[in-house]
Amino acid sequence: MNRVVHPIEQESFRRLRARLDTSRFPPLTRAVVERVIHSAADLEYASDLVMDEDTLEKAHAALHAGAPVVVDVEMVAAGITRRETVCRLKDAVPGPGLTRSAHAVRLAYEQVGPGALWVIGCAPTALEELLTLDASPALVIGLPVGFVGAAESKAALRESGLPAVSNVSEKGGSAVAAAALNALLYTPLSHSEEKQ
Repeated sequence: MNRVVHPIEQESFRRLRARLDTSRFPPLTRAVVERVIHSAADLEYASDLVMDEDTLEKAHAALHAGAPVVVDVEMVAAGITRRETVCRLKDAVPGPGLTRSAHAVRLAYEQVGPGALWVIGCAPTALEELLTLDASPALVIGLPVGFVGAAESKAALRESGLPAVSNVSEKGGSAVAAAALNALLYTPLSHSEEKQ
């Protein structure tokens, strides 16, 4: 199913590319970088994001083959409009040493098992909890935002060796996390022609 791109979005990407040369990035990396920048109007993401094209290729294939998508909060789910997502935050209960977001990750993993794509844009504790599980994810989009634990949780994600999209700074959030996943969703399986 082809996605119809609104003229305002087309113009936004034209202006983005006029201000930042993204042609140096490989196709899926470029798609993620551009869509994240577009979602935040923040060109600094071009140097802040950390990802690998081979990892994105495998995650892209898994996503288009129907792998489950798990999100940490409903705000991330709201930004992913072309795929059903799993969010267990409403069912989660905090406990001693366990935040509600961390418990939601446990519940989601019990539901989906290995091979899912995880999109974390809000809670560093959700990302930290995911790293304690043997989740064997297809991809972890770890872009939580905040001054407490966000940069550290993303550094831990990169050090874990899991297939990931992250960024170095404290910034992130639901919109950019959803945008990173949408970049993979919106790129067709035959993405040799560069599309947004």
